[in-house]
Amino acid sequence: MRAARLTGGVDLTLPDPPRPGGDPLLLVAHGSRDPRAADATRALARAVAAARPGTPVSASWLDHTEPDPTEALRGLAAAGHSRAVLVPLLLTAAYHRRVDIPAAVAAAQRTGPPIRVRITDVLGPVGGEVDPALLAGLRRRLGEAQPGRYDAVVLAAAGTRDAAARGSVGRVAEALGSTLGAPARVSYASAAPPAVDAAVARLRARGARRVAVAAYFLAPGLFHDGVVTAARQAGAIAVAGPLTDAPELVDLVLRRVDAVGQQNAPAV
Repeated sequence: MRAARLTGGVDLTLPDPPRPGGDPLLLVAHGSRDPRAADATRALARAVAAARPGTPVSASWLDHTEPDPTEALRGLAAAGHSRAVLVPLLLTAAYHRRVDIPAAVAAAQRTGPPIRVRITDVLGPVGGEVDPALLAGLRRRLGEAQPGRYDAVVLAAAGTRDAAARGSVGRVAEALGSTLGAPARVSYASAAPPAVDAAVARLRARGARRVAVAAYFLAPGLFHDGVVTAARQAGAIAVAGPLTDAPELVDLVLRRVDAVGQQNAPAV
């Protein structure tokens, strides 16, 4: 809101003037020591901005790379933005979404100029539903790695100890396998079994000769590198690249942004 003084000395409170393109979007990634991960997030931010002309789009990271979301939100508020939409670049609604991101928003509001923040859903399944844009992006990256049909597919994810988050990864694998017409299994790079080489070997032992690995990763890094090496050693014919700035991922980000606006979700 802004104050205005009319003739005669009457003060009125007026709404903020509309900003071209809508409220700024802040993408929040997990963060990595690998600089390729931050580069991928910046590329996604540029692609989202290109798809939504006039809307300010910036990136932040929970760890390893600056700015963190608290600093980024304070910067938006200091630049005169009274509202923002925060998009968690996360594939599961585990600890980072439940704890770290709300804490970062609260810290920004406690220590900086006022700003109201709407937080979208994560990019993975919401309410058990897998967004078609996510599946399309995974299929794009698989097709880039190895065109054609597969006897089976392994969905390789980073890994989590959160059982509900693992369940959401399983739903993505099931949906991906259904769209490809092939059996699909899950593997994890950390925190939970099976590892990708074990999953590939198990499928090959059951007769699958053309086993491909879909990468349930948003950015490159050590986990994805390890998946590539282990999967190929186990006999996979292809390992997809991370989603990075795939057009389908851009579409998914904007669908999450539009959904939080349509739901009139309360800002925090």
